Order: sequence, then C-alpha cells, then structure tokens
Amino acid sequence: MSEMTRNRVLIVDDEPAIRMAIRRFLTTNGFEVSDADNRLSALALARKERPDAIILDYKLRDCTALDLLPQLKTIDASVAVIVLTAHASVELAVSAIKEGAEQFLTKPVELPTLLVILNRTLATQRSRQVDEADRKKESRDVLDPFTGTSSAIRQLEADVNKIVSTDRPILIQGETGTGKGILANWLHRNGRRRQEPFVDLNCAGLSKDFLESELFGHERGAFTGAVAAKQGLFDLAHRGSLFLDEIGDVDVQVQPKLLKVLEEKRFRRLGDVKDRFADVRLIAATHHDMNVLVRSRRFREDLYFRISTIVLRLPPLRERQEDIPALAEDILGRVAHELGRSGVTLAESGVRAMQEYPWPGNIRELKNVLERSLLLSDRGEIRRTDLRFEYPSADGASDDTRLTLTEVESRHIARVLKEEEGNVDRAAKRLGITRNTLYYKVRKHRITLRAKGE
Repeated sequence: MSEMTRNRVLIVDDEPAIRMAIRRFLTTNGFEVSDADNRLSALALARKERPDAIILDYKLRDCTALDLLPQLKTIDASVAVIVLTAHASVELAVSAIKEGAEQFLTKPVELPTLLVILNRTLATQRSRQVDEADRKKESRDVLDPFTGTSSAIRQLEADVNKIVSTDRPILIQGETGTGKGILANWLHRNGRRRQEPFVDLNCAGLSKDFLESELFGHERGAFTGAVAAKQGLFDLAHRGSLFLDEIGDVDVQVQPKLLKVLEEKRFRRLGDVKDRFADVRLIAATHHDMNVLVRSRRFREDLYFRISTIVLRLPPLRERQEDIPALAEDILGRVAHELGRSGVTLAESGVRAMQEYPWPGNIRELKNVLERSLLLSDRGEIRRTDLRFEYPSADGASDDTRLTLTEVESRHIARVLKEEEGNVDRAAKRLGITRNTLYYKVRKHRITLRAKGE
C-alpha cells in the first residue's frame, strides 16, 4: 500500500499493551497508526490527523465510548468507529450503534479478525462516501427540465406528469441545446424503472456498422477487429431505459433491426444466431422534423409510428424569455460552484441582456456564456458587459452570416417590433409588408408581441 493510499487509524485504549499490539499489527499490514489513552488526547489527534477509522475501547479512565463517540463524530461525521469492550451486552451494542459506531466487538479480539472487520468497515465507508459524492454531483449537474414559469414549460410539465409512469416509447422533439437529454434523464429517474439502468447513445454521425455494434453488441470474430464479444446497449439497458438521442440520424439499414427489437423485444448480436431478450423503455429525441424525414424516405414510417406513441416538444429558449432569469440563476450557481466562485450573482443589466438575446444555441449556449463570463470576470456579479455571446450581440449588432434565413427573418421582425414598442402598424410599414402578413409571420416564428411599456 503506497503512502498516498494508506488508511489512517487511531487507537484509543488506556491499556498500553493492547495499544502496542494493535498498532504493531496494523502498521505491518500497511496502515498509518496513531494512538491515545484518554479523551483529550483522542480528540486532539482526531482533529489533527483526521483518521479514516478509530478503534475505541468502550471504558476509558476518564469517559466511556458513549461519551466520546458524539464528540468524535462532531469532528468528522464520516469517520468509521469500531468499539471494543470486555463486557459486552446487547444494550451497550445498541447504544454504541445509535451514537455512530460501525462495529461493536468483544475483547479479546483476534487481530486477524480485527483486520478483516476493519477492512470491511473501511470499504463500506468508502462506498458510502462515493454514493454521497455521486448524489451531490448529480444534484449539481442535473438541471430541472421544468425551471421557469412560462406557459410553455408549465404545459410541458403537466403533460410529462401524465405519462411519466408509462412504459410506452417517448419521442422528445426540440432544437439543439434545449435540454432533451435532461428531460430524458428526468423521465427515467421519476419513472417505474428508476432503480434500473439508464443507458444513452447519441446516434448523430455514427456509421451503420458502429451503430449496430453499439446497439446490439457482437460476438468474437464477427468482423475484423472483433477480438472479444461485446454487450450491446440493449443488453446493458435490460429492464431499464434506453435513450437514443438524434434518432433521426439512425442509418436506414439499421432502422428495421431497431423496429424489430422494439416490437418483439428480441435481437441478435452481430455474428450470433441466437435471439436475446431485452425489455427496455425507449426514450428517443431529435432536432429534425420527423415528418420531413419520413416523406423523403430517410426514416421508416413504421418505426416513426412506433417511437412516437408519446411526443413531447421542448420549446426553444426564445419562446420562454420569462424563464431566462430563473434558468440563468440556477446554471450560474452550479457553474460557480464547480469553479470555486460561489456567491456570484447576476446584475439586472446582465439579466436584461440575456432576455434580449435570441439564444440560437438555447440552454446549452446559455451555460457556455455564463461559464465564459465567470472565467473572464473576477467581479462578484455578472453584468451586461461581462456577457460574451457566441453569435449576435444583445444590442442588435450582429453577424447574421452564421444564421439561417428563417432565423434572420425572425430576429429582424422581433427587433423591429421591439423598436416600434409593439406597434404592429408601424412595424409592418417599416418591414414593407401588410399588417396581416406581419401577424402571420409573428405566429410562424412564435414571436411574443409586447405592448408599449412592457
């Protein structure tokens, strides 16, 4: 065991012979050991050395383990404590466990037995710490897909709550960066299969052979380079959820096999003749207009009907501008925590700038902008001048060559309406179109009309 990975153990016992025997044995077995014979020394060493485990005699000259345990746990709640006693009883054991002891052993204890129990206790402690770290990381990393108060997001939440417990396939549609993966993850974590695996794959740009191997697995020798058998994602997701992002990009030759496994719950690995069973809940997502793909025969109609039993649409950020302050605050808090900048806030000018910007990259772009602002500014608040947008600036000056024609039209109409304070007649005149045509384009681009003063 290297110095970097040695576990630190504190022995607390008022009998020198016992302390020496345990210390010598544990040191020989790779532990870093210190010892104390009273309460004050034990507390001082616990504060100084932060041991991973404490072997604590129940009865010391100046206190008992029941007195000392709460104080040790105050210093480090995660420390593993093993209590030793010459006078064991069920009542003492229960009391010690209630105060935070991991194990309660009767003296004399065989040293090899103590080593086994100590290693097992430390393994349990590490597993608990990893689980807790994972939970904290998940709470930081996983955004709430329903953050905000807009009617679009409230309707989405209402729809999702109606179908979250179903096992029917779900298709999530939305522009790039709107949070389709976040919603898919939420659906799994709150559905019937939450205790089972959640497996995901982004299908964009994957070749036919690679995609087949990823989805269904392969046997050894199935193709050049297949030196060992490999489980596919349907194997790994059995009883759980399989999230296929950008399903519209799945190769047309793979689509029949995907349809078969969804309909029959059976598939074959590449190079195998044996059917395998897979019970998965499919969640798919795409930024494509699937009807266009079906009409152009780039996506099978029968597969489309199969995966779109339930369709959820994630609105782009420009359709939910009122949600931007809440989203930005949430994302800023998470990113600031990761960068060690907790306490940074959003200035009112920064919020206004973000609400004026069209967000072609949606929530993903919002996160990038906030992260960049935190890295480049050392102030305690993010102002308009700290925000460096990836595409057009928030004040209207822009490089429209990066945008599609539809996006250019949408932005231009929205800008003119804003400058005319929502007056449709004046805006239509400036744009050189009729009032009815302007209303049509406002509906088409889902532009929010704001009255003067808003």
